[in-house]
Amino acid sequence: MSDKNRVAVIGGGPAGLMAAEELAGAGMAVTVYDRMASAGRKFLLAGRGGLNLTHGEPLDRFLTRYRPAPPQIMAAIAAFPPERLRAWCEALGQPTFVGSSGRVFPKAMKASPLLRSWLRRLQSQGVRFALRHDWIGWNDTGGLEFMRPDGATVADQPEATILALGGASWPRLGSDGAWTEVLGRAGIAIAPLRPANCGFRADWPEAFGERRAGAPLKRIAVTFGGRTVRGEAVITRDGLEGGAIYALSGPLRDAIACHGAAAVAIDLRPDLAEAELAGRVANRNKKETFSTSLRKHAKLSPPAIDLLRESAAGLRLADLPPLALARLVKAVPVRLIGAAPIVRAISTAGGVAFYAIDQQMMLHDRSGVFVAGEMLDWDAPTGGYLLQASFATGFAAARGAIDFIRDRAFVSS
Repeated sequence: MSDKNRVAVIGGGPAGLMAAEELAGAGMAVTVYDRMASAGRKFLLAGRGGLNLTHGEPLDRFLTRYRPAPPQIMAAIAAFPPERLRAWCEALGQPTFVGSSGRVFPKAMKASPLLRSWLRRLQSQGVRFALRHDWIGWNDTGGLEFMRPDGATVADQPEATILALGGASWPRLGSDGAWTEVLGRAGIAIAPLRPANCGFRADWPEAFGERRAGAPLKRIAVTFGGRTVRGEAVITRDGLEGGAIYALSGPLRDAIACHGAAAVAIDLRPDLAEAELAGRVANRNKKETFSTSLRKHAKLSPPAIDLLRESAAGLRLADLPPLALARLVKAVPVRLIGAAPIVRAISTAGGVAFYAIDQQMMLHDRSGVFVAGEMLDWDAPTGGYLLQASFATGFAAARGAIDFIRDRAFVSS
């Protein structure tokens, strides 16, 4: 292995580790730098509830999940598609399966066995890990500079560098977005980091949030901007979160940024037609309380009834005609006024602009520096799309770095 073929990978998440594996397999001398004490911390958190690696839907539909859809992302996923990711996982001794929703998981349903096998393989390939090294930028000679916990600085001058430092969600796990200042000083175009797959603050009284914080809204449908998503949500102290909300978070976030607020419509009984629901509530026993009637005949949970009452403040629901009540149950209006803080988001939108990199993921203004993963300005829903793009762009950046080093060697020979 030649000392000239040295590559630094900054960031020990899925994108960085995939880049390191591909580089090492091509005979490169690879050092993975990470500011944390161990690699893959956010990856482990992602697998806490079942590691959703990718999705089993056809590739043409899969690719429509990304906003925006730059050619670099499309090409990266086409070169390293879900089938290849599953084969890679199984080669590490972690067979996968497709769930009823189309989501793909390792059979172990955890990230830790996969990560342990992966790190062992990387070490067997000669990949070196420099942990607790916080990247602070480039020095005067163009080399990389890192800060260690004791305050000492360490420099490295590799043939190529892959930046895979993640976004700005869950900073305690290593991704704090501090790299935006470093790249900004270097004149690299960066779209502001924004929360993605996140909850939202709602325009409702504090007392309601206090009373129902943590309460689930199950088997609902949420509509915004002409799109309807079925799933679940959770009432928080100041708003809503959960899968049905996360799936609409990009359009909601952008609408709130533009207009200051966005109203969603929540169907509390999406499996019942409006007329059938009206018939059920019309037959309620007049001796029952209104809440009891809604629980028995409309099958609404207490949190759903509370949300219904809150949305109709000023109206006496018991006096509404059955059809009007059914219409409200199937389109409860909730006004959202802001996204949850980025540190609580599942992922991050924004980052290095795609016009700042070439087709091989290399920065136009920094020869030999490649970017991968959540640092790039793309957005996608949960369901396996986030990890798939991180793995795929890590692979693409590594291939770009390999070609870059080999082209330079050819020119100099």
